[in-house]
Amino acid sequence: MTRSEPTGGARARWIGAGYAAQGLGYAAVVTALPMFKERQGLDDAAVSVILLLVVVAAAGGSLLADAVAARWGSRFALAGGLLAVGAGLGLTTFATPTAVFVAVLIGYGVGLGTVDASLSMQGVLVQARLGRSVMNRLFAAYTAAAFAAALLMSAFVAGGAGAGVAVGIAGAFAAAVALAGWRGYEPARTVMPDLTGHRHPRDGTRRVVLICGTLVFTAFLADSAVSTWSSVYLHDSLLAADSVAPLGYAAYQVAVLLSRLVGDHVVPRAGVVATAAAALLACAVGCGLVAAVPSVVVAVAGFALTGLGVGVLVPLAFSAAGHAVPGASDEVIARVNLFNYGGALIGAVVLGLLSDPIGLQLAFLVPVVGLLLTLPVVRQLRRLTPAPAPALL
Repeated sequence: MTRSEPTGGARARWIGAGYAAQGLGYAAVVTALPMFKERQGLDDAAVSVILLLVVVAAAGGSLLADAVAARWGSRFALAGGLLAVGAGLGLTTFATPTAVFVAVLIGYGVGLGTVDASLSMQGVLVQARLGRSVMNRLFAAYTAAAFAAALLMSAFVAGGAGAGVAVGIAGAFAAAVALAGWRGYEPARTVMPDLTGHRHPRDGTRRVVLICGTLVFTAFLADSAVSTWSSVYLHDSLLAADSVAPLGYAAYQVAVLLSRLVGDHVVPRAGVVATAAAALLACAVGCGLVAAVPSVVVAVAGFALTGLGVGVLVPLAFSAAGHAVPGASDEVIARVNLFNYGGALIGAVVLGLLSDPIGLQLAFLVPVVGLLLTLPVVRQLRRLTPAPAPALL
């Protein structure tokens, strides 16, 4: 490493800034949805269709990240994705015909998916360089920035500046991180194999993707269920006051952040298998409490417990995937990332469809079943991570 090249710690900070830009931008979009609806004259059905298109576009972006990473390296995919996110966020602040607005959001979705996948690629690379677990702290930057975006949106709306200003700031931040940070990202294209021969060969890629993808799918199933329906459940089913209804989501996000702040210390000590099993059980118990006890206090506690599990499970799954197949870590992570969109869609859509026939309380049993069915998969993690990842020179 030459003197002009960033150290591993500096690279980790730049990648953390990328996670922060992603969290800031995504939270700005979802909190600005009421403004977008009113400005564009959209109803809930139209918004649902647009969000579905964004998710599909994000899945395409994840595949695009794999192609770019294979040719030029994941740092170029990350920088390009952040620029697309920044441009998309900036363009949404202008009043445009609905067709143009939808096209802008689809472009944003492609950028979002590219950033999603390439950030995990970069995180695994810098973790290998440092020789210690840092993925949880990188994901914590995303969660903390999402909090900041919610506060920023509230402040600008309350002050009369409008939601568009907050969205524009998030877009400018994403573009700035892309332009200023791309040289600080990891230049390696994939995790290098160690010399012991204990890692899985490339023909084990599909198995690794299925194991780690299942964990990601289930984690985002629980995440989407809580993120989408916790406030609705507290307000409509438990008749919580308007000021109380958001507390379930707030408790969930606080727990996610806390678990990610301590995850890099817990996982190496407890082990990947034990941590993953504990995370799944915590999520299942949390959602189970919501389904079993119709109480505002119990529901908020259940959402928080779910957050503790989800917070550590997602970084753990991506980290395990990235180190399991040396020489193909970018490819594996891009494919595992696709499972996140499937889990998110089912968590949001299935619970909504069940809300009328059985009620949201019992609908929270859906993630419980998914989480418990995933437990047997955890044992397979031991075969994917037989030794610590080697440090890159």
